[in-house]
Amino acid sequence: MSDWGEDLDGLGIDKATGEVDQGGAEPASVEPEPKLYYGSVDEFVREYLRHAYARRVGGAGGRRWAAAWWKYDEAVIRLEALWRSWEHLRQDPATGMSVWWRDHADHHMAMLMDPDGPFFDALDGDENKNKAGEPLPYAPPPDGMFWPEPHVWRPLRDQQRDASGGGSQNRQTPTQP
Repeated sequence: MSDWGEDLDGLGIDKATGEVDQGGAEPASVEPEPKLYYGSVDEFVREYLRHAYARRVGGAGGRRWAAAWWKYDEAVIRLEALWRSWEHLRQDPATGMSVWWRDHADHHMAMLMDPDGPFFDALDGDENKNKAGEPLPYAPPPDGMFWPEPHVWRPLRDQQRDASGGGSQNRQTPTQP
């Protein structure tokens, strides 16, 4: 009997080492994580989302969108969440895309496009408008803002502060692999 009051015989525990005997079975194989289809949130927005979620935007009181979506921290965070959830759920051939649309895309896009959402102050110019059925407007982000995986995103205000010399001298700027 052990100090814990139970008999360890027959439980497959080596009394000398305390290791559990796997019974000769090979350890469960770990499947490699699937590769990302899109290398960055920018690529996801540019190549997929703005085409798949084609809604008329711009104009008085309607849906709002900013072609330069990357200037808005909340938008980047929500779009990053949409991209990551899409990458995960695309692996489910049964209901993955339905779940993605219902639980992720429709929720976050409604928040993003709300007249009081993060794009509330986006200019009403042609760069942020489209016609029914056209892709959402798009403007490319500054070079290096979104790197292919693995990437590090820093809010645009931090990048601007660093570029103007106002950032911390001790901060390490990530380098592209």
